Amino acid sequence: MKLRITLVKSPIGSKPKHRRTVRALGLRRMHQTVELEAGDSIRGMVRAVSHLVRTEEV
Repeated sequence: MKLRITLVKSPIGSKPKHRRTVRALGLRRMHQTVELEAGDSIRGMVRAVSHLVRTEEV
């Protein structure tokens, strides 16, 4: 199963750890979407920055 992750809120004012997590997910620009395999580590990263991203299962 894959996850489609879209950056919907800017990480500029967020904690540095959250900014690094968004970057590690492959998101660089607002409204950019990536599709990643839904492993435990990816789900944990998404949960940590859930206030910045929108997620849907593909």
